[in-house]
Order: sequence, then structure tokens, then C-alpha cells
Amino acid sequence: MVRPALEAARDAFEEKGIQSEVIDLRTLDPLDVPTIIASVEKTGRVVVVHEGHQTSGFGAEIIAIINDEALYSLRAPIQRVTGFDVHVPFFSIEQAYIPSAKRIGAAIEHVMNER
Repeated sequence: MVRPALEAARDAFEEKGIQSEVIDLRTLDPLDVPTIIASVEKTGRVVVVHEGHQTSGFGAEIIAIINDEALYSLRAPIQRVTGFDVHVPFFSIEQAYIPSAKRIGAAIEHVMNER
């Protein structure tokens, strides 16, 4: 999801002047919690992106960690951009399932408009 996230961040900057930070966690174990918390404290806003289902996805775990360790740094509700809560589709229609730069960009815009 790094490529679509970077594309969405670039488009948000070019179109709306929104500066953002993209973190590529690379591994989930060990999870780089200090980098996540530092980013939340710096920006005050979070969009979590992953390919899996929204319900019970790893993004929910990341959000729980943020709530435990940096809740008061948030200036807007956290947004999730994930796959849908349906069976993962066959390869031929997979692109309709996984998060796109457009969906990620909409989430970036949403968290920036929250006060």
C-alpha cells in the first residue's frame, strides 16, 4: 500500500497543499511503535491503510496502540482505508477491492477538514 499512499500524499500536496507523512511499517512483528507515535505527535492526524478487511484487520490494532499511547495528540478522528468486509475477490477484479490512491486521498482530505 506504500505506492498508492505515496501517490495520494503527492496528489494531496499538489492539488490542495496538504503536507503529509507516509510510514512504511515493513514488518508487523516487531512493530515500530515509536515511529508511529512520533508521527501522531508531530501531525495530530492519522490515516491507516492496509489491504485486509476492515473488521479485525491489523489497522485496528495500530489504532488501539495510538489510542493507548497518543490519544491526546490527535486533532481529528483516525480514518481507515482498507479492503472491504467481503470475500477477497479473484485476481481479475482485485483492483476494485484493495485501497486506491483516490480512496486514500479522500481520507487524507477528510482528516484535514476535521477540527
